[in-house]
Amino acid sequence: MISPLGLDVESTWKALCAGESGIATITRFDATDYPCRIAGEVKGFKPTDFIEAKEVKKMDTFIHYAVAAARMAVADAGFEVKPENAERVGVYVGSGIGGLQAIEHWHTVLMEKGPKRVTPFFIPMSIINLASGQIAITVGAKGPNSCAVTACSTGSHCIGDSFRLIQRGDADVMIAGGSEAAVTPLGMAGFAASRALSLRNDAPKAASRPFDRGRDGFVMGEGAGVVLLEEMESAKARGARIYAEVIGYGMTADAFHMTSPPEGGEGAVRCMRLAIKDADVLPEAVDYVNAHATSTMADAIETAAIKTVFGDHAYRMSLSGTKSMTGHLLGAAGGVEAIFSILAIRDKLIPPTINLEDPDPLCDLDYTPLKSSQRDLNVALSNSFGFGGTNATVLFKKYQ
Repeated sequence: MISPLGLDVESTWKALCAGESGIATITRFDATDYPCRIAGEVKGFKPTDFIEAKEVKKMDTFIHYAVAAARMAVADAGFEVKPENAERVGVYVGSGIGGLQAIEHWHTVLMEKGPKRVTPFFIPMSIINLASGQIAITVGAKGPNSCAVTACSTGSHCIGDSFRLIQRGDADVMIAGGSEAAVTPLGMAGFAASRALSLRNDAPKAASRPFDRGRDGFVMGEGAGVVLLEEMESAKARGARIYAEVIGYGMTADAFHMTSPPEGGEGAVRCMRLAIKDADVLPEAVDYVNAHATSTMADAIETAAIKTVFGDHAYRMSLSGTKSMTGHLLGAAGGVEAIFSILAIRDKLIPPTINLEDPDPLCDLDYTPLKSSQRDLNVALSNSFGFGGTNATVLFKKYQ
């Protein structure tokens, strides 16, 4: 993982559970004239720690993050791609927006200096499937290679689709997740123009406040979250450290509006129900929900959807809105939040929803306000919902 809270999984998780915020005033460019001047920027990342210097210049930042997170995931799994297994190892890492930095930079070069000055690496820098492509080149994975590009559902769709590929027998191992680096002048201007962003510029750490009555929009974040999925018998045979099992996956469309979910969250309801059915568990088996929880009015709709799916059990589950600390990582959100869900199972620890000081009356579940809480977890659910009305839900279970 690469996130606004840390440059690896454990540092990010430690900061998250301590209720720290990775949101601050933008330093990447001069945002003085922008309505929103805050974001969750990645700080201190050096792509050359993971990628040869001559190759770094051929990639956009979102690819740097993706390759770094993938290499860390493979190393953490103790897995080695070899000639004899390479065709059974795939990569499925997507992005919501892709190489926006490269697009902005090289368009400026084109306008100022002409077409002959545009780098021949511009296209592979900017297209989204090159995250998966560069990871495959780096580790030597020759199996299925693709990506989802489903806005804020991307990371979860990549993990869920990889789960299905392994179930089908198309691969034994999939490197899966999402990456994003859209804290750029155009990215921030575009989201600001849609009035989607928080305007709490004077209090950045308090700006992302899911489920709170005072929420006024999401805060942009960046980074990557990547997991290594392995077929169970393969993992057991090599003595792998198994964090959790993926047991269910659902995907639906709202077919309603370009950016807003319908009242009651009918598409989210069907998505969660499909994932629970796929897992072959009862709704009451779910102990924890890492909610999509963007710090927008949609938080109340997600809450309503959760109540519809779980009934009275919704009030017995633990939930959290971890975007309160990371900001919204768009296409990377599902990847990092899958990891948060898995680590909550591992450590029996529910990360908090910070800044939840005055709950919206429509948001009346246990969102773990302000401080982490201890809880023995067996099943965790992670939600991701994206522009275009695309929904993804993934279920994880304690490995026994």
